[in-house]
Amino acid sequence: MSFFKRLKDKLMGNPAEEEKLQSVDNDAQDPNQQELEESNEPAAIETADVELHEQVEKFPEIEIVKEAELSPVVEEDQQEVQELAVVENNLAEEKKPSAWSITQKFKVGLEKTRNSFTSKVNDLVARYRKVDEDFFEELEDLLLQADVGFETVMELMDKLRFEVQRKNIKDTNGIQTVISEKLVEIYEQGEEDLIELNMQPDGELTVILFVGVNGVGKTTTIGKLAHRLKSQGKTVVLAAGDTFRAGAIDQLQVWGDRVGCEVIKQSEGSDPAAVMYDAIRAAKNRKADVLICDTAGRLQNKVNLMNELEKVHRVISREIPNAPHEVLLALDATTGQNALVQAQTFKEATNVTGIVLTKLDGTAKGGIVLAIRNKLHIPVKFIGLGEKMDDLQPFDAERYVYGLFADGLDKELQNSED
Repeated sequence: MSFFKRLKDKLMGNPAEEEKLQSVDNDAQDPNQQELEESNEPAAIETADVELHEQVEKFPEIEIVKEAELSPVVEEDQQEVQELAVVENNLAEEKKPSAWSITQKFKVGLEKTRNSFTSKVNDLVARYRKVDEDFFEELEDLLLQADVGFETVMELMDKLRFEVQRKNIKDTNGIQTVISEKLVEIYEQGEEDLIELNMQPDGELTVILFVGVNGVGKTTTIGKLAHRLKSQGKTVVLAAGDTFRAGAIDQLQVWGDRVGCEVIKQSEGSDPAAVMYDAIRAAKNRKADVLICDTAGRLQNKVNLMNELEKVHRVISREIPNAPHEVLLALDATTGQNALVQAQTFKEATNVTGIVLTKLDGTAKGGIVLAIRNKLHIPVKFIGLGEKMDDLQPFDAERYVYGLFADGLDKELQNSED
């Protein structure tokens, strides 16, 4: 499948796939329920009406109730069915956002980066009609300014030069598509299911440990992830392990109340490892599906912080073998290359399994996503694209690249259809 075709199916949703899913839903439907639904359809009502009149002609003694007497009841039933359908559709949309609505979140969330970065790329494409070495050098500078990272930029430029030579591309028309395709390739690196959380089988507790420095939006992200898991039918418990920062426990409690999750906590200044021990016992007793653990983001120095995280990790592993099942590092996208340094530090101290990149909607340097992935080989599992509860989205490389190049790609997608 071509990059354009795959991109379009991902962004807009594949009508053929949706039709197939609808067909499966219909096949799986209870036959009695299906008959009941069909009887509400106008065509089925007309057929029944014709059959009734045929019966009356055969048996004159049967008296037909006047249509005027029936119509209010029929209209009322039809209106009730229509209202119920609207409610069900709204609930379905609420439970499962459409492909397009998710794509729009990426587009809106990456607006600052796009306005800064893509406008310069558009200017570059407009100034250079031919793809030559001068064009590549300026493109390289733009990518570095977007915090894509030196190693990633060098790899991308090598791939672009090779592709331009292979396809004998002479002018800059459509060059944004080639750039987009290569960026997706660099991020994915042949790996699949990068965003999937390591959830345990039903009946077993999944432990997710959150780490990160203060001020990156760690506690808020925990609340949003808890909301996401609860909407999937999971029972979630939160552990207030950041006992050193003033107000951290109260902040997590507010989020727990907001999303309807129990928070296991102790007093401020307590031993975080003891909180984790209590939280694991409580989660097991309540037969919870997921335990999300908050941790400290700053102690007297970096060594103390890392030692504390190692201690927490040991306590969790002792109570549940192979836990924590995920160690998610929260990073503030607005800090750019500093986020990369933080990621490196935490990776050395803990077995970080994934990145949650917060505040991506607030930075003009969204290219940091690629730098983190390419340099540290840690997948970005979630990104924060706004302040709303559902603005924490699983990372998607194709939607991310579309968010960077939306204006140019929209035109090229339209041209490819024409």
